[in-house]
Amino acid sequence: MKQIKINGGYELSGTIKISGAKNSAVALIPASILSDDIVKIDNIPNISDIQALNEILQYLGVCVSIDDGLMTIDPKKIENKEIPEDISNRLRASYYFMAALLGKYKKVEMYFPGGCKIGARPIDQTLKGFRALGAKVIEENDKFTITADDLIGGNVYLDMPSVGATINTMLVAVKAKGKTVIENAAKEPEIVNVATFLNSMGAKITGAGTSTIKIKGVDRLSGGFCEVIPDRIETGTYIIAGALLGNNLKIENIIPEHVESLILKLKEMGVKLNIGKNYIIVNKCNNLKSTNIRTLGYPGFPTDLQQPITTLLTQCTGVSVLEETIYENRFQNVEHLNKLGTDIKIAGKKIKINGPTKLVGTTVIATDLRAGACLVLAGLIAEGETIIKDIEHVLRGYENIIEKLTNVGAKIELQEI
Repeated sequence: MKQIKINGGYELSGTIKISGAKNSAVALIPASILSDDIVKIDNIPNISDIQALNEILQYLGVCVSIDDGLMTIDPKKIENKEIPEDISNRLRASYYFMAALLGKYKKVEMYFPGGCKIGARPIDQTLKGFRALGAKVIEENDKFTITADDLIGGNVYLDMPSVGATINTMLVAVKAKGKTVIENAAKEPEIVNVATFLNSMGAKITGAGTSTIKIKGVDRLSGGFCEVIPDRIETGTYIIAGALLGNNLKIENIIPEHVESLILKLKEMGVKLNIGKNYIIVNKCNNLKSTNIRTLGYPGFPTDLQQPITTLLTQCTGVSVLEETIYENRFQNVEHLNKLGTDIKIAGKKIKINGPTKLVGTTVIATDLRAGACLVLAGLIAEGETIIKDIEHVLRGYENIIEKLTNVGAKIELQEI
């Protein structure tokens, strides 16, 4: 097991380069097996979720190599076999293999996906998409057996704009007969990244990034290439770090438009940002104003930045209210922030943060990926030493977080226990 030790209070100065987006990469990799030829994906982040997906690829007989962030995937010898529970439950994104194998072979057997315990995360919208295209779903003891005599394009209306359901429906539809229309589709940049990759292989997808996506099925997908977009959640996390401790901290290799909702909130709070074409320079703000935030699907404020920005809200003057509309169990970080000295109260789907408060280091637990990021930010500003246990959650989603923070002046280290 691993833990992080942080000695807080040190300013952050220099440059942090943002890695490829976790939420794109974990969908692009399963999408690759729809091809009949070799595909390449560049800017792959070196995180444990990618290692888990590689394990699934190798289990299925796919030949994989990674060289300096460039992943080469050869699916020519792939074998469609049951994906066992001990592999599928390592991460939520394993269910993209469910869609890719169904789309390629019209049959898939695998167990319910894993991931962070941040509330109910049903896959009913994904299954709705499968059924709309002609698939039959049998679920027994958390195992799914999904088959189709034929996959036929159709109209799919998602009850909510789910990123996973949108991507999964696309993966099944690209080789279905006829035309598929996804209504109330999610609009996240990661979906555009996946659609662009599929189109490079010969798919015919239009409308990605809007609420209506149209897919005309094709018989075959050939070799393709794409580059993983910069990680907007990693971007936001380090921008928040700069607002807390920055001295001309530069966050580069970003797409500013992808974090516009965060930028607008930070400006509202009084944070000064120098925004370039592919970078943002941020400085610590000593007179932060309280604000209200409500999480929404893109282009609204992302649920994945809700927990990290909570640390910043504890340093604002007055009462801030943060409402979580996506996941009902995403306030597990509050207990541990309060141990550090914050004044936060949970009221249903909202938290109320009284600030500013002084944080003092202690031992806390990362209950999930973004809660862990929140606690890292808290440890960076806390007086004295902070120990964060169960830090494996953070390593799932932030490439080289220790090195990146150390290089800009943080006193942080990863420890084996």
